[in-house]
Amino acid sequence: MDRTLRDVAEVGPFFAVRTGLGETGGDGGSSTDDGPRAHGYRPLADLYATVGVGGTDSAPAPHPLRERAADVAGRLGTPELRVGASLAFQGLAARLWSVALGAAVLAGRVPDLAADRLWWNPALSAPNDLWLPHPSALPDSGDLAAQLAGTVLAGHLVPLHRATREACPVSGGLLWGNAGSALAGSLRVLHTWCIARGRAAEARSALDLTARLLQEPPLNGTGTLDTADVSFVRRSCCLYYRVPGGGLCGDCVLR
Repeated sequence: MDRTLRDVAEVGPFFAVRTGLGETGGDGGSSTDDGPRAHGYRPLADLYATVGVGGTDSAPAPHPLRERAADVAGRLGTPELRVGASLAFQGLAARLWSVALGAAVLAGRVPDLAADRLWWNPALSAPNDLWLPHPSALPDSGDLAAQLAGTVLAGHLVPLHRATREACPVSGGLLWGNAGSALAGSLRVLHTWCIARGRAAEARSALDLTARLLQEPPLNGTGTLDTADVSFVRRSCCLYYRVPGGGLCGDCVLR
């Protein structure tokens, strides 16, 4: 699977994930803490935990997702924390979809991206923010769409959705729209890459898998995928228009 993920990374930065233990890890018997944690990473499972107690209404307890939302909002020049939370959620969703969908399409296997095995550094951006120290594939089940739904949708986006809303007041429907939009965006990049390289079968596979995933609750109803021109129109707005000079995204319902 390590070689597969290196091949998938050629599609683009959002399709890349760091593997191995890194310079601090060493060989034989070293724990994953020797690598990712030493560089500021933490398992995504930690981030999906319920927001900790100990704060007040005026001074909520620190939470990495709230801090990430504030950082994104600050860099975009908006005072609205919900805008930062929305775009942070969409960015991480796009990373997860890209890595998993890319491997499924190009290698016919879905990587094991369990939340306690995949590490994230919110201070970094793609392709350096995700780290999978010990890459392996899920057992071959013959149903790639079901495995993608299990590992990304159920394993990551459902708990990330809950934790994001606990960390910052933001519409739940908006976040699911972001998840659908992120999947469609990963499809467009992957489909274009495959067509440019004469890999028509893989391009069709990417389209078919995405169409099936967009029928899965809670992604169903988030937008409409046009399989003819590989376009997507969502039924919600990610709030990017509220960023100074942001405008409307290509798949925005407001268009």
